[in-house]
Amino acid sequence: MPTLVLDTLVNAPIAIVFDLARSIDLHMYSTKKTNERAIAGITSGLIELGQTVRWRAKHLGVYQTLTVRITKMEKPYFFEDKMIQGVFQSMDHQHLFEEQEDGAILMRDVFHFRAPLGPLGRFAEWSFLTVYMKRFLEERNRIIKAVAESGDYVCYC
Repeated sequence: MPTLVLDTLVNAPIAIVFDLARSIDLHMYSTKKTNERAIAGITSGLIELGQTVRWRAKHLGVYQTLTVRITKMEKPYFFEDKMIQGVFQSMDHQHLFEEQEDGAILMRDVFHFRAPLGPLGRFAEWSFLTVYMKRFLEERNRIIKAVAESGDYVCYC
């Protein structure tokens, strides 16, 4: 099962970074390239513990849906979402936030996923899917950082 670990330093208050990471509206803004839209469950605002969101997006040329639930949350330090329906065999995403000595926030993503289709899925993970997912998450984190540091977060929190 591939695991991606991404660290992003953000110069903004921890509560702001935490809220931006769980903002449905910012998620849609950060995923414009895939035309990602919240179509069921929580469709705007900040997602909370136990809530679900169903996303529709175009990935790798195909429209797909993915439903996730927030399964754990410790504000403003941690939350986890897990796929409950979607194209992956399994997927979970841990979001961790830690204040650094210099005042920056370390935002760490730990993303586990498993492609379907057995050996064919393992080949897809190895050949292109892991790189695709890493770039997708890096772009999202770049936008969270930019919005948090610019002060534009008031539009999303």
